[in-house]
Amino acid sequence: MKKLYYSIGEAGKITGVKSHVLRYWETLFPELNPTKNKAGKRLYTEKDIEVIIRLKDLIRDKKYSTAGAKKEIKGSGPDHDAPIPVHIQRELKEIRLFLNSLLEKI
Repeated sequence: MKKLYYSIGEAGKITGVKSHVLRYWETLFPELNPTKNKAGKRLYTEKDIEVIIRLKDLIRDKKYSTAGAKKEIKGSGPDHDAPIPVHIQRELKEIRLFLNSLLEKI
């Protein structure tokens, strides 16, 4: 189900990035700027989720430094692949879980 806002826990589950890492990335990357409600809780949008997925790809998968990821996010780095949309990422994750469950039955 698509929502307007996600909590930090939900954003972490969707992206596979822990909450403390999301808070840290907020301090480094101005592109990741979730709004906060009156209680001070972070509210992530689909755009924020896409930024997190992009950062995760650059930092964890492609082994960029945070400085390199900053340059890449701003568009001055060598890798300009468009991130996979969040809804497609979710569908792929569900397919992966389904295939893994089938594999366990073999």
